[in-house]
Amino acid sequence: MNPLAGQLNENLKEDSPYIYDMLSRLGKEMYFPKEGILSQSAEASSQAKKYNATIGIATENGGPMHLKVIQDSLSAFQPKDLYPYAPPAGKPELRSAWREKMIKDNPSLADKKFGNPIVTNALTHGLSIVADLFADEGDAIIYPDKNWENYELTFGIRRGAQIVNYPLFTEDMNFNSDGLRDALLEQKDRGKAIVVLNFPNNPTGYTPSVEDGHRIVAAINEAALAGINVVVVTDDAYFGLFFEDSIQESLFGELNNLHPRILPIKIDGATKEEYVWGFRVGFITYGASSDVALTALEQKTLGIIRATISSGAHPSQTFVLNALRSPEFEAQKAEKFQVMKGRANKVKQLLDSGKYGDVWEYYPFNSGYFMCLKLKNISAEDVRQRLLSQYEVGTIALGDHDLRVAFSCIEEQYLEDLYDLIHQAVLDVQQT
Repeated sequence: MNPLAGQLNENLKEDSPYIYDMLSRLGKEMYFPKEGILSQSAEASSQAKKYNATIGIATENGGPMHLKVIQDSLSAFQPKDLYPYAPPAGKPELRSAWREKMIKDNPSLADKKFGNPIVTNALTHGLSIVADLFADEGDAIIYPDKNWENYELTFGIRRGAQIVNYPLFTEDMNFNSDGLRDALLEQKDRGKAIVVLNFPNNPTGYTPSVEDGHRIVAAINEAALAGINVVVVTDDAYFGLFFEDSIQESLFGELNNLHPRILPIKIDGATKEEYVWGFRVGFITYGASSDVALTALEQKTLGIIRATISSGAHPSQTFVLNALRSPEFEAQKAEKFQVMKGRANKVKQLLDSGKYGDVWEYYPFNSGYFMCLKLKNISAEDVRQRLLSQYEVGTIALGDHDLRVAFSCIEEQYLEDLYDLIHQAVLDVQQT
């Protein structure tokens, strides 16, 4: 084992032994090189005033070399904020700005100890880092039966973790905190579990109530009190798009510093929050009460980044930082929120109107981008295929009877036509 990794591990063992025990084999071996190209280049940047012949970029006329045809499209920005490599942890100014935004959006974080956000190549990359650092073959990864399919690839296929599902909803269509609790306590013999909390939920567009949020936290705390080390990942991809009564903050805040056996990790980003999907700017943030633990986790995370993508794209980080600093940012974001809320409300109005009879039910939705229909006695895949072939409408079939509809990408005036066509496709399939 590299001595740097060994020292990080010793620091964790002494300071935060439960967090050390949460690490995977790869997580224990990971470190960020202190004597490699990046660290030597960083040292040269501050001291090599005459010639800096370290990092692999080209320069010209005192700045980064670039093509005019590209710079002409980006003329609002300085070449220094576009062309050089961004640091592996991301632009420092962006990390600080995102941290300020996190505290503003999550007031419960104001008096909590947590790390500085680290820039990732959007949220999937953040989840992948968590999987690499904490998931070994046979470890339990717990999330509900209504979920984003990429969790299985990221934690199950890539890392060999055992998928443990529980029903998302109770019979009265509230969050199934007892199901989460039971799935956690079943890991007593393992002594470790990884939990993914995704609110607003993909695919259902559901966010729990404040009371259910407290129950979720209580279930995780009960597992910790039972001697289980719990890595809790809050996948906050659609954070802020809360349209009705529900929790309005990430559970990362309430879980932070709750128990030494609980390590909350917030995965979020500008990707969907700021409607910049192609920019691929996400963040991973650790919650721990110890500076030693936070430093060790950051160094291991930087090691993973260095070993995979080296660093994220600089231009997109600059664009997001510029937006966060703009005095028009909040107003423009509020305007888009109202558009999204209007679409969600319109869908609910249509579904509650009685217009479509009793061919389907729908799962609760109050947030995010999506909602899910539960088709009665009919194949969701057959309906999906009929919609494509006959009506040129795209939807997502999940399991036997669930059909996911992304109202986020349909303008409000077209939603009724969309659901009319879905209804007609259901009738078509029923008659075949």
